[in-house]
Amino acid sequence: MFTDIESFQETLVASGLAPVLSGRHDSGEFRASASARDLGFLKLIELTTPEGECFRDARCTRADDEELWQIDLVTRGRAHVEQGRSSADLGPADLVLIDPARPARFSSTPSTHVTMLVPRLELRLRAGDAARLVGVRIKGDSGPGALVSSLARDMARSLKGFRMSEANRCAAAVTELISVALEAQLGDVRPCPDEALRDRILGYIEARLSDWDLTPARIAAAHHIAVRRLHKLFEDQPLTVAALIRRRRLERCRADLARGDQTVVAVAARWGFADPAHFSRLFKATYGYNAGTLTSNNRARTVKAPAALPGEDGGAYS
Repeated sequence: MFTDIESFQETLVASGLAPVLSGRHDSGEFRASASARDLGFLKLIELTTPEGECFRDARCTRADDEELWQIDLVTRGRAHVEQGRSSADLGPADLVLIDPARPARFSSTPSTHVTMLVPRLELRLRAGDAARLVGVRIKGDSGPGALVSSLARDMARSLKGFRMSEANRCAAAVTELISVALEAQLGDVRPCPDEALRDRILGYIEARLSDWDLTPARIAAAHHIAVRRLHKLFEDQPLTVAALIRRRRLERCRADLARGDQTVVAVAARWGFADPAHFSRLFKATYGYNAGTLTSNNRARTVKAPAALPGEDGGAYS
């Protein structure tokens, strides 16, 4: 049990959750708890929190969070979640999909939650579908949502005695059920024609981020619309088309730099940034630190890693 916010937040980050910043909390004594368990590639965190608010903004972004989807289940109390253009009022058994790499705001009564973290490679969502699903209430009292809700609540307390192969197969089965629940939710929020076209454009952009000539003019021509029409489709979105391309390329660069040993110049060029100096300025303006910091951290971790004993890795290093 935690009695101070700072220690609780540190534990949440250590368990795999994206960082959040504190907002309003109950003026009484702060009491919260967190318990994390793994089921193969699936991670579950059970949280008990007092009444209060917290939020996530650009200061909280980490490269690792771009590799995960977060599904929150309320098991006791009530919660309110805002992300993108959506908001969800959640009661017991309700679920919500959250993108841990994007800004979000949370508030709740004294409550208990189960959070599931799923690798994006396992729970595949198209960009357009994800945009319509994040921050939307998924009812947990009927249909596929009820099955996911019941499983998540029970799993948070009973993940013991699994062999690795069993754990991964069970995680895959749970992920498939989550996928079914999300698809069912999409059936309730079918896009209008403009949204459907925008979804196709988002998929087109995502598949061609490494193309140097990915421009609004090329995108408009590929979809047989005028550039003015393209900009009109995105005028109520958080980012313009050009800004969206730039931001997604930066996110890809940050992810590559955080987990690989490539140079900043090579990664920037791979994702369409021809001018390394311009890329470096843009990266620092967006994230608040130099791109080279990520590669330096990788080298530092490599140096600190203990050397393998002779024959331990089954062969020589290349």
